[in-house]
Amino acid sequence: MVRGVKSGSLTGQQTVRLPDVEQLRKSLTDYMAQRGLRSTGQRRIIIESFLSSPGHLTLDQLLVQVKAVDARIGYATVYRTMKMLVDSGIVHEHRFGDGFTRFELTDSNSHHDHLICVRCGSITEFEEPLIEELQQRIAARHAFLINDHKHELYGVCQGCQRKAAVKPKRKG
Repeated sequence: MVRGVKSGSLTGQQTVRLPDVEQLRKSLTDYMAQRGLRSTGQRRIIIESFLSSPGHLTLDQLLVQVKAVDARIGYATVYRTMKMLVDSGIVHEHRFGDGFTRFELTDSNSHHDHLICVRCGSITEFEEPLIEELQQRIAARHAFLINDHKHELYGVCQGCQRKAAVKPKRKG
């Protein structure tokens, strides 16, 4: 379960850039027009709910938000709409090893990586220029052209470390 999304930089000099939502809307409109896809009321509700949500949403989390606006929208409609958003390239799917697929907005100017807590499921986004530079150097050394990448680090967040350090007192 995602309890919160944090952002920052390991060097402390940068913050995670947010995607350009208006540009993504335009890209989606173009994608739908090229394929003859209709912009139905239910699709618009799902898309706007997603665009206004922070973090990494699961289908179930998005469905709760969407049903608050229109109770007639079902899981299959949310699923198909999110598949369309992924296919259009404005949304990335993430599988962080907990059995859930999470979705987040993306664009070419908003790359970031993730720290995932294996205890509480919190996801911390970060950008680190040194990691990006090292990846480019490694690719150049091997004459390799990088199209895309993902960097996910799994471990235990500071909050869970603190909770583990505080042991409950036993009675008796």
